[in-house]
Amino acid sequence: MPRASIRQPLETPVGPTLSADYSYVELGAGSAVAQAPLVSESALAISYNGLNHTVMMVSPGDLEDFVRGFSLSAGLIESIDDTYDIQLSGTGEAHRAEVRISSRAFWALKQQRRQLAGTSGCGLCGVEALEQALPDLPALPASPLPPATHLHELRQRITAVQHQARSSGALHAALFVDEHGAIRLCREDIGRHNALDKLIGALKQQGLDGARGFAVVTSRCSLELLHKAVRAGIGSLVSLSAPTALTVDWARRHQLNLIHLPHQHAPRVYSPAPATENTQP
Repeated sequence: MPRASIRQPLETPVGPTLSADYSYVELGAGSAVAQAPLVSESALAISYNGLNHTVMMVSPGDLEDFVRGFSLSAGLIESIDDTYDIQLSGTGEAHRAEVRISSRAFWALKQQRRQLAGTSGCGLCGVEALEQALPDLPALPASPLPPATHLHELRQRITAVQHQARSSGALHAALFVDEHGAIRLCREDIGRHNALDKLIGALKQQGLDGARGFAVVTSRCSLELLHKAVRAGIGSLVSLSAPTALTVDWARRHQLNLIHLPHQHAPRVYSPAPATENTQP
């Protein structure tokens, strides 16, 4: 099978994703001391127009991409144009993002918070939380499946560009492969949701069309990742781990192309549904 052209990501990740080396000894292998870099983890507090909204545990790289992608994929803004400014501060284990958004987006955010006020005990629960977990999303325009050649040796190609994980492990990645089969962007984070948010933020900031190519996640594909892809207008999503049944149902319902790339087998297209399969509307 011919191999698609390969390009390195447009830029290297921004920020100290890796920590200094940590010493360790191997259990049962004597007392020899070795060292290895470990992934950095920080708390990021995000506020919108001065209103504290959430604190996320993230890898402290590409934080502006993360804030943009999180704001969009969580439904806090409708468009990247609703974000006017992002001011980052802090170092080490604590960072803060002060985000200035449009009046329209801020009003919607306050309405959402008002609906969730009054929940107690375990946190978000009840009708409002279920509506957030199972949101009413518009279906995507139908888009063609990526050519099989663009998925050829994709696992190996991902390994080649996932620089941070090669040094430390413990990192998920989300990548964008363009319409020519080239890897254009790679974003890494301790959280699989965070990695995809960073990728979405980078796509929007660089003006890349998520429908002209496909996104790849190195983690399992759950419903939350589908929500983010649909909101971002990504037409095709490839996962290295199998999707859940609910994710497949929602992908078919929202016209998101969903492909699983197993280790030893050909890519498996779960959405759109095979023409011979009897699916429920």
